[in-house]
Amino acid sequence: MSDASGKAISNAAGKQYRGEAVAGPGGVMTDEAGVITGDLTVAITLSNDQTQAQVRVQYTGAEEWYTMTGSPVPLAGRTAQAVRSAIVRAVRDRLPEELPDKAGNR
Repeated sequence: MSDASGKAISNAAGKQYRGEAVAGPGGVMTDEAGVITGDLTVAITLSNDQTQAQVRVQYTGAEEWYTMTGSPVPLAGRTAQAVRSAIVRAVRDRLPEELPDKAGNR
């Protein structure tokens, strides 16, 4: 895992990034719990082959994690940093129902 600065630490499952964000208006859509709001921790795990990123969120300080609707996200030629930035921006700016694709479409 990593600290809130977004630094990565490798582990057996691939690189993982973790950061804090306040969900924007309307919250974040998850597969398991529907919309969640408030202070969130966002965890992004890159696949071992670096082709996609799994995105999970939790209420900051909680134990249970939820899969963000639209995850996993294909990297499709984007850098891990670009995908991380787009995901955190989407959480803060209200992601309606799915994560943006390479062209920024939802």
